[in-house]
Amino acid sequence: MYEVGDLIVYGRTGICEVTEITTLKMDGVPKDKLYYILRPVREKHGKVFTPVDNEKIVMRKVISKEEAEELIREIPQIEGLWIGSEKQREEKYKECMKSCKCAEWVRIIKTLYQRKMSRLKQGKKITATDERYLRMAEGNLYSELSIALGIPESGMEAYITNQINETEEPVLC
Repeated sequence: MYEVGDLIVYGRTGICEVTEITTLKMDGVPKDKLYYILRPVREKHGKVFTPVDNEKIVMRKVISKEEAEELIREIPQIEGLWIGSEKQREEKYKECMKSCKCAEWVRIIKTLYQRKMSRLKQGKKITATDERYLRMAEGNLYSELSIALGIPESGMEAYITNQINETEEPVLC
């Protein structure tokens, strides 16, 4: 169970702060059922009510600084997605986003970046679906890493790139 003040990842909503743990005084709601009242960090006045025992939506604590640093070190080894057909593409993206796992968001980002570069070489633009999922995956990943590392979200892409470039071994010819 989370505590008031905890930052958690709550499904597609993203990072939320637990502002209250309470029962709800509403018709049809059991009087003894506990609910989290969550405030999405990107919406100052937003509120989400969810049962403490909700098993339909992924809820987990934001990763620690150490876990964030480890994830960034592992990014070069994380493989993109291999998707056999266009019909399966969006389903695979949805599945990865729903998992609420940082490594899955990295897989989407890597896949869509490579796909975007390939399409640009062919004189084509990125598809609207690809653009939407790229923004969602980057937003979720960068906001979580930003909180874990204490770095502004706007600088996260540059930070990750610098960290990867610093840790890569020079190739000897």
